[in-house]
Amino acid sequence: MARKAKSDGADAAANPGRLKQIALTYKMTRKADPKVGLILAAVGIVTFGVFLGIGFWIDYPIYLGILGFLLAFLAMVIIFGRRAEQAAFGQMEGQPGAAAAVLQNVGRGWSTTPAVAMNRSQDVVHRAVGRAGIVLVAEGNPNRLRTLLAAEKKKMARIVVDVPVHDIIVGTGEGQVPLKKVRTTMLKLPRVLSGAQVSVANDRLRAMGDLMSNMPLPKGPMPKGMRMPRGGPKGR
Repeated sequence: MARKAKSDGADAAANPGRLKQIALTYKMTRKADPKVGLILAAVGIVTFGVFLGIGFWIDYPIYLGILGFLLAFLAMVIIFGRRAEQAAFGQMEGQPGAAAAVLQNVGRGWSTTPAVAMNRSQDVVHRAVGRAGIVLVAEGNPNRLRTLLAAEKKKMARIVVDVPVHDIIVGTGEGQVPLKKVRTTMLKLPRVLSGAQVSVANDRLRAMGDLMSNMPLPKGPMPKGMRMPRGGPKGR
């Protein structure tokens, strides 16, 4: 009995938090999509009305009414989720680090590492490793990113062999992928690696990162005429 009472108390304490989170999400969505309330109401009313009408037509108004109410609620939840996601992407578009946030929610089977390469202009490359291979997701100036991506691929080629490498430049220009389509683009890539191969690739890439972070570098300004060691943190 004590355990049950404790569990009920925890659920009651969690519910206000969930309701508050839903309310905040709705407010955020409404700022970017002022018609979201009308759209949700229309979806709910139409869905419920259709099923109720069918119920009266076949002489089962109560049964179809209950079913219509449940399906109307489900339809509203689905539509609200999609509109909220679109609103979130709209607010994130163009913000530094937006692609990294998307990569963190790609799904199971992907291991992501943000900001594996960066330059002084804050153009950045993130890395994700999964059954499709290695995906480099870059955000910033497209012209500078091509150089940054090429350097990162060359560096990885010394460590990871026979692993496909894909690159995505986030943006709305030609040859670029909009932020809201990054996840679906990655999930559409063919799966060519086994789970063991993914683990090996991840281990090697992590080891490469450790080697770069542990590389001794002189403190203060770099002496004139000194060259960066090959494979060093160029572009980071």
